[in-house]
Amino acid sequence: MSRYTITTIQPDHFAALEELQRVAYPTLGEQELMRVEHFASQYAVFAEGQIVVLDGERVIGQGSGFFTDFDFEDHAHTFAEICDNFYFRTHDPDGDYYYGADISVHPEYRGRGIGKMIYKARKNVVRRYNRRGIVAGGVLPGYARYKQRMAVDEYVRRVVAGELKDPTLTFQLKQGFIVRGLLQNYLEDSASDNWATLILWENPDFDPGDVRSMVES
Repeated sequence: MSRYTITTIQPDHFAALEELQRVAYPTLGEQELMRVEHFASQYAVFAEGQIVVLDGERVIGQGSGFFTDFDFEDHAHTFAEICDNFYFRTHDPDGDYYYGADISVHPEYRGRGIGKMIYKARKNVVRRYNRRGIVAGGVLPGYARYKQRMAVDEYVRRVVAGELKDPTLTFQLKQGFIVRGLLQNYLEDSASDNWATLILWENPDFDPGDVRSMVES
């Protein structure tokens, strides 16, 4: 049995989640980090979609997101735009997709299956609400080593082919995601030159005949 507890966001997590952002994402611009007021809004808007992982009382991981309708034919967006500057007031209770806004794992706990726990919890939310899948913009931390040698599209292609490994994208591919495109100027990240992948996980249990927009917990 795992020593870690997975739960949904509560007010007493807010300050620890803000600190987790800082230690988990040292290459992000300051304006790209979520703060207490953002987590408070996310809790008010859609608490069930905000996953928190605890080691005892310590917050060691989180996965945030919201429901939205997503147009894959016109997919260009920034992180701040799609999630209303991190307040998640763009949440649509009837949206077809769960937009995976952020996953953070404390550096001391990486490699212990925390990310898998968060993705499993997200997929459970999608199945419970009968949504089509999960959409997200994925940062490319491994691109920092290669950006002087190759364009980002070549880097992503080679990671998808298994020729290179990216700490984030390789993990996402193993979780069943596919790359649907690239997002330029997604967020300020010195490692990836502001690029991100547009990734998709399709819910194999989606029932198009089930018109429920919400389910009782």
